[in-house]
Amino acid sequence: MSGTRIPFLTGQANQPQALERVVATLRRQLDAASAEPLRRARRPLFTGIGASYAALAVPVQLLRDHGVVSQRVLASEIVAGTAGFDVDLLVGVSQGGRSSETVAAFQRAGAARLPRAALLNVTDSPLGGLAETVLDLGNEPDSYASTIGFTGTVVALDLIAGAIAGRAAADDPWSGIAESVRAVRARAAEVVAGLRERAARCVAADVVAAGASRASAEEGALLLREVVRMPASAGVTRNYLHGEMESAGGTLHLVLGDGREVELARSLAAAGHLTLLVTTGAVEPAARLGVVRLPEAAAAARVVLETVVVQELVVALSEERGVPIETFVFANADTKEGGVDQADFTPVADH
Repeated sequence: MSGTRIPFLTGQANQPQALERVVATLRRQLDAASAEPLRRARRPLFTGIGASYAALAVPVQLLRDHGVVSQRVLASEIVAGTAGFDVDLLVGVSQGGRSSETVAAFQRAGAARLPRAALLNVTDSPLGGLAETVLDLGNEPDSYASTIGFTGTVVALDLIAGAIAGRAAADDPWSGIAESVRAVRARAAEVVAGLRERAARCVAADVVAAGASRASAEEGALLLREVVRMPASAGVTRNYLHGEMESAGGTLHLVLGDGREVELARSLAAAGHLTLLVTTGAVEPAARLGVVRLPEAAAAARVVLETVVVQELVVALSEERGVPIETFVFANADTKEGGVDQADFTPVADH
């Protein structure tokens, strides 16, 4: 069963209110007795594929910061089992609950009697049927190139990680998220408008970040590929400095962060490469350097806001390059349980 599909632009517009609903939905679920296995976990292993895997950088970073042993792994790497991992709970993420690789990993984990928790958007799904603990976003309508589904998953994973780490509910970072999303989207639209023509002429893109913001970088590269059909790669800041940046040329650079990322963005722009820096720092824009300034926020909330900037960028580039947002080239029949659902490719009218 697929969730309701809406246009990408509708997903953007609905995102602030949707995220507030996701926060309330997850808080209720995590307060219930059924979430106790999550609170007991001491060595959780997170798994998913595609955008779901990207989002997993958020809980892993939070849990490590709290001293909890945690890793993320592509579901395709554990379809044969979790041997080699010291794990007491497998947490799988799949919006529709039909990702073949994640379902296969859960089947093998079930045979090994490893406890399993699933985070879904569509609750009636194969993955949900294989998990002892199921949490959901509330069946939120989402676009095929995900808007609400991705940012909602980030919110949910932060709340799940907070429950595992023992974070007080009052300390979660989601108060006022709707207002922050609206403000950042408006700010991003102004900055993107000034560089969209030049960015659309770029032949490829690099998206660079560190820590939890690796989720934003990986999602950013995926959206540039899915929506704009621009070859794009996600890099980790320190690794990017060790040779990856040498291929710059005709490339758009999207740099997310406040530390070494600021100097990186400036050096790329000074060398003649179009760069967009997303930062909380007071950095002045330059001829080839656009800057979207974010409010101070906890890591997971920052990932949501960085993703809002990326969404605004890909919409502008899609329009500039004449690539319809809702069109996809390939429909691989073996990536979803039950095969491709053509309804996934048909957005409903705006809600």
